[in-house]
Amino acid sequence: MGKPRQPSLAQLRAFAAVAEHLHFRDAAAAIGMSQPALSGAVSALEEALGVTLVERTTRKVLLSPAGERLAVRAKAVLAEVGALLEEAAALRAPFTGALRLGVIPTVAPYVLPTVLRLVHDRYPDLDLQVHEEQTASLLDGLTSGRLDLLLLAVPLGMPGVTELPLFDEEFVLVTPLDHRLGGREGIPRAALRSLHLLLLDEGHCLRDQALEICREAGRADVPATTTAAGLSTLVQLVAGGLGVTLLPRTAVRVETSRSSRLLTGYFADPAPTRRIALAMRTGAARSAEYGQLAASLREALRELPVRIVGDEGAADEASLGAQALGPHQPE
Repeated sequence: MGKPRQPSLAQLRAFAAVAEHLHFRDAAAAIGMSQPALSGAVSALEEALGVTLVERTTRKVLLSPAGERLAVRAKAVLAEVGALLEEAAALRAPFTGALRLGVIPTVAPYVLPTVLRLVHDRYPDLDLQVHEEQTASLLDGLTSGRLDLLLLAVPLGMPGVTELPLFDEEFVLVTPLDHRLGGREGIPRAALRSLHLLLLDEGHCLRDQALEICREAGRADVPATTTAAGLSTLVQLVAGGLGVTLLPRTAVRVETSRSSRLLTGYFADPAPTRRIALAMRTGAARSAEYGQLAASLREALRELPVRIVGDEGAADEASLGAQALGPHQPE
């Protein structure tokens, strides 16, 4: 057998997509390639390497044992090439080019308007691309290089990921009109022990945060008799009298304005809170930009009902960004 030929990046990208989706049509759509071209690229890669990577049947696509091993290598090569291109772009000019931002669903509708306005006004040359996904998917996207920066609840406790805290926000209790705690202030956390609490579906970090708040209040479990895929549905279930729920303060105005059959109650200090931050790959080529963006966001987010955190850190990050970015600063 002759010496394997050098594979092309297009071939590696096609094979990596097939390895991820195990479906030629879906893989082709994911990387913007026609299905015949993708199939041809994978075949050409097999010929170049001298091994069979994919087992094709009429019903599904499987990776061969060699394909399983080489898929890991292919993804690593593509990640390194992506890092090279990212670093080159960062060296050319700050706050230009694409920035792929991932956002969790319980933050996106309430915080994104501020983020988008800031980017539009202050960083007009930045091509911001937004992806709304659950936390696990976002972290996978960040570590694989599919996403550049995340806006989500922390702490993550994930090696290789650096968090840039933005703000803390309190949780409030949303109830039907006739509920005994509706509209009250100074509600003790212990009240959560006996309430019929409605939660989001599994996979949402807000569900996990609500459960943790209940555990801290001394409640062992919360029976999941009714759940919802999003906060809008959850709040409407409350308006219909099916129970109560915990809502982050940034979501209150948007979600409770849709019904006149809701009341908002506030917890006694210290109220339960969650922290929202930007998250990036540790050592990312654009770390200085992300630090400066975090500092700018903290200032812009003061208009929301939140408590800004890391003001000293914000100054440090802005200083770091100024040193790294040089004299070219956006107005």
